[in-house]
Amino acid sequence: GADSGGRELDQRTRGKAVKPIMRVFASAFVPSRFTVAALFALALGSTTRIAAAQAPTPTAPEIAPSSDQQYPLVADVKSIDGIMRAFYEVVSTAAGARPNQQRDASLHAPDAQIRLSRITREGRPDLQLLTLPQLHASDSTVRKQAFYEREIHRIIERFGSTAHVWSTYVTSTTPNGRAVNRGISSVQLYFDGTRWWITGWTNEDERNGHPIPARFLPR
Repeated sequence: GADSGGRELDQRTRGKAVKPIMRVFASAFVPSRFTVAALFALALGSTTRIAAAQAPTPTAPEIAPSSDQQYPLVADVKSIDGIMRAFYEVVSTAAGARPNQQRDASLHAPDAQIRLSRITREGRPDLQLLTLPQLHASDSTVRKQAFYEREIHRIIERFGSTAHVWSTYVTSTTPNGRAVNRGISSVQLYFDGTRWWITGWTNEDERNGHPIPARFLPR
């Protein structure tokens, strides 16, 4: 049903710039959406910064944006499973393609807030706040390298029309390929009686000395 929750399954971001703090599982640098957006946030003077903040394995198919496609897709917003699946699909592309930002925008509520948790070079917790347009501006060009992000585990907590999802993800250079990076997204959702919306999300990449707890990993 439209208001039913989903199992586990994709802010999101795929960009490039300076090298962030992250755990790398391969020689090739494959950022997460967090990595890309965090780098963009560091260079964006208007971005709000909060320093010293307290601290299913589906495929990630290539999405080819089409100006003829009408969004949102019913399947994307009728359930928690659908919106979480779309959350990852919109950022997964082959080399030479762009993320589907039109579809991504259709998943998010107006003024949805993206929060990127990171550790500074000095080892302090830091939180970067972005709007969805700012996030999209960080990754709007054709990708030179393939990027795929997929969910490997999900924990859903719901009360009435609101829901929270702990979504563990991995990134790779091929669909369902070997993970080169992984992390957790904390996604806030709202059901308006007709469809689900992403009202905001926070994510953080795994890194050396900061492993993902067992409860957030597949058993």
